Amino acid sequence: MAPKADAPETAELIELFKKIGLAQNKAAEAAKSPKSATTLRSIIEFHDLINKNVDEKQAVLLAALAVQGSKLGEAERSYAVYAILDGRLKTTDQVSEAAKYLDSHPVPVDEADFNRSCGVGFSITPEELVNRVREYISSSSFTGWSNLGTAIGGLKGTDLRWANPLELKNAVENVFTERFGAKEAAKPKGKEPKKETTAKPAAQAEPATASSSRSVFSEGFLGHLHKVGENPQIHPHLREQHLAATKGLVHTRFPPEPNGFLHIGHSKAIFVNFGYAAYHHGHCYLRFDDTNPEAEEGRYFESILETVRWLGYEPWKITYSSDYFDRLYELAVELIRRDKGYVCHCTAEEIFANRGGEERGPRKACVHRNRPVEESLAEFEKMKNGFYQPGQAILRMKQDLESGNTMMWDLVAYRVLNSPHHRTGTKWRIYPTYDFTHCLCDSFENITHSLCTTEFIASRESYEWLCDALEVYKPRQSEYGRLNLTGTIMSKRKILQLVKEGYVRDWDDPRLYTLIALRRRGVPPGAIISFVSSLGVSTAASNIQAVRFEQAIRQYLEGAVPRLLMVLRPLKVTIENLPEDFLLWLEKPLHPKAPELGSSKVPLTRTIYIDEDDFRLEDSKDYFRLAPGKSVGLFQGPWPIAYVSHKVDPATGKVTEIICRAENEGAPKKPKAFIQWVAEHRPSGSPVVVDETRIFHQLFKSENPSVAVPDFKADINPDSLEIVRGAMVEVGFWRLAKKAYKDAKAESKKRTDAALKATAEASGPVIEGAPTHDHDDTPKASSEQLVGMECIRFQGLRVAYFAVDKDSKLACLEEPDDVEPGRREGDYLVLNRIVSLKEDSGKSTV
Repeated sequence: MAPKADAPETAELIELFKKIGLAQNKAAEAAKSPKSATTLRSIIEFHDLINKNVDEKQAVLLAALAVQGSKLGEAERSYAVYAILDGRLKTTDQVSEAAKYLDSHPVPVDEADFNRSCGVGFSITPEELVNRVREYISSSSFTGWSNLGTAIGGLKGTDLRWANPLELKNAVENVFTERFGAKEAAKPKGKEPKKETTAKPAAQAEPATASSSRSVFSEGFLGHLHKVGENPQIHPHLREQHLAATKGLVHTRFPPEPNGFLHIGHSKAIFVNFGYAAYHHGHCYLRFDDTNPEAEEGRYFESILETVRWLGYEPWKITYSSDYFDRLYELAVELIRRDKGYVCHCTAEEIFANRGGEERGPRKACVHRNRPVEESLAEFEKMKNGFYQPGQAILRMKQDLESGNTMMWDLVAYRVLNSPHHRTGTKWRIYPTYDFTHCLCDSFENITHSLCTTEFIASRESYEWLCDALEVYKPRQSEYGRLNLTGTIMSKRKILQLVKEGYVRDWDDPRLYTLIALRRRGVPPGAIISFVSSLGVSTAASNIQAVRFEQAIRQYLEGAVPRLLMVLRPLKVTIENLPEDFLLWLEKPLHPKAPELGSSKVPLTRTIYIDEDDFRLEDSKDYFRLAPGKSVGLFQGPWPIAYVSHKVDPATGKVTEIICRAENEGAPKKPKAFIQWVAEHRPSGSPVVVDETRIFHQLFKSENPSVAVPDFKADINPDSLEIVRGAMVEVGFWRLAKKAYKDAKAESKKRTDAALKATAEASGPVIEGAPTHDHDDTPKASSEQLVGMECIRFQGLRVAYFAVDKDSKLACLEEPDDVEPGRREGDYLVLNRIVSLKEDSGKSTV
């Protein structure tokens, strides 16, 4: 069939694009998209490019601009065109960056800032490049060649992104060779089983360093935030005081409510606030927003600090909204004195009606809105002294009832609560609301960038209104899209229902997406940070399928954890032509592509165990594992084994034992497949028998359990937890477990000592009015926060990735180094499946 001819208008565009220097294929490609083709045509005609000496390379860049800059204004797009024609923009990466820059920086353009942002004039000698790479790698916690992709990705987040990509890659490889020796991989004797399918390693995050995820913090939403001190103030002296207090450094805060456990969505807020401050060598507070004593519990405070530290971040200072209760009260009184606040006695129903009610009718002012200032002051004092019960009186801000923004309709500033506070006891009968507290605490702590999610966009106006009404320093609130995972729930109220009604075991049940549950499941904190970083930060919400999160975990683990022989459902194999006392020790690498992880020794004996799935009685042409008439290779073994016969349980007909022969004479035919196995050798403790292997599937059946009828619980998957007893792992598990636990404890102590030292150096009141005392219930950094059984992770070959559960009892972990690790009396081993080796197409697995 002859190729279909282009439409006349398309052919006309192709000819036009060829006239500015595009080759036929490039011109045809540029004409495919109506939108970008129209933009490119406009650029050509507006700038009369046909009559100018445009070379092919510049033509390609102009075509790229038509795609990347289609939404730019005419003036901004023209600026980019001139930057291409005068030779400042030389690559498509630079054009892409220019389009982003001009989208947020309309003309007139600061040329120096534009050039710096777009890599204009960047040049570096080979020697300088190597030195820069060496400096970067020396300051990072890379451990070997498995971190190569991470290093290159991190460097591409710096100005070295403008270096020649091949030269950059070669420089990184040369420095890695200097530090870690030549790149080599241990070669196993047999191929790894074909059943295992894992993705290529992804860049693994370095969450606690300022150098990680540089592109996230220097580009896009975060890259275009204001510089310290650029946020406008109602008085110039407020800016001057702010700069003197911050010394020009970025100050952010992570302000969780201590009324529940953090979930996966909070990991983005932690990453953004702590990461942005670290990238700019600034400070990030952990501030507990403890203004509702009715919902707060001590365990939540402890868990929040522990989770932040587990993710790899250390708070500069730990503060509480309650630290500022005295000053907040003083400012509330001042608000009334300025006639910008009043005490209201309306019921909730009356307030709703005054705001337009169900019909969204005209708004009416509260009958108390214009009461005399002295009267409101007296009423507020009565609220403070316990004269009123909850609901009988509130302090409201006198804002703008004519505003189209509901967050300006006289918000509540204080309410009466008869609950003792965990830190202030019974001192207060009134407590400030979030809308009154948050912006003022940001002001007290000289926050330079108040970063929050987009559901607070409407709150920005009231945030700024209150700061200006009281004439205090006004931080700048900026909003980014929140992270949501489909197929789960993150509502604290709904999770509490699941816990109380027994659908899950607790808040840390690995089927949940609370961060303590993900930690217990064995998900490494670096995998979470890497995942969040890969999503970028913008104003759009990230609605991500759980399977994508699982794939990110899988990619992170693939190059990071050792691999052990494992059989999930053991089937006994007797190799009949080996003597009863046959014993051969085999040394195998713990990871074929990461020699730095070391190796383990496993015994091979007459009796071994294979997985039930690796044997079948009915053979087929596409089946290459063990079956009657077939032989199969043993992974890392010296020779294949061939089927001889099998035994069955008369009662069930189930195969209980396979008799095989070792093909250990002559030159055996190379097997088509290799299977995993473990040997029985009691003197060495082989195999390691797992008391419980917990396999977690998705807790809910659909992508959106919230719409289930009659409620989300109707969508619960009744088969979300599978427990397998009696799985077997190679004896190398014990050494691996002890080393992983010991290394984690050492790293934890090192980090904690540094954190405590830094906290001591940063001690002292944050601002005037902040308390100087130290409460006994204030959570503090400790080594125990970072160390748990979940740090023992491995890949069970052909099975899945696993971590040890906290229900386990492994006495050898606390024994001296010179004691050979192994099972002790009273031990109990529980493994959690972190993720499968690949996505299960039959059901969504966790």
